[in-house]
Amino acid sequence: MKKRATVPLTISALCLAGGVILPQAFHFLPIPNAGIILCPMHIPVLLCGILCGWPWGLLCGILTPLLSSMITGMPSLFPTGASMICELAAYGILSGIFYQITQGKIYATLFSAMLGGRFVMGISSLLFYNLAGKGYTFELFLTSAFVTALPGILLQLTLIPLLIVILKKSKLFPAQQHS
Repeated sequence: MKKRATVPLTISALCLAGGVILPQAFHFLPIPNAGIILCPMHIPVLLCGILCGWPWGLLCGILTPLLSSMITGMPSLFPTGASMICELAAYGILSGIFYQITQGKIYATLFSAMLGGRFVMGISSLLFYNLAGKGYTFELFLTSAFVTALPGILLQLTLIPLLIVILKKSKLFPAQQHS
């Protein structure tokens, strides 16, 4: 049993590290607000769910923004970080579940997980931002989840399938998800 958990644990740890490091690297890009529009934390969390299954994706989704907030101060823990924890946890769960349900259809997995994660982000943002005394409207949700994030969505739809193909060809893709 220990040997069986080693692969997803290692991959999850790498995804968690990537989720903390990628946003910092994106700040060096000559694009204003690159971290906000390119959604770099989403990539490793979605990958973790796909590669390791939903329980590991969930853990990665919860820990990534929490650890990033503790190490770098970004995102601020409340209300943004709390909302991101819910959103990324949903991405991790849903990418793992939908990858199995669709029998490896990566685009169906990504579209489903991204829509579900954005729905969770909208609900949690409404709750947390209103608790913090900041207004959160449906228009703000649509703008932040779809308009501002469109470059990040396109990046995810391009990069994640490419990474999956590379991992499969190199035989580094886990043989079986542990869910």
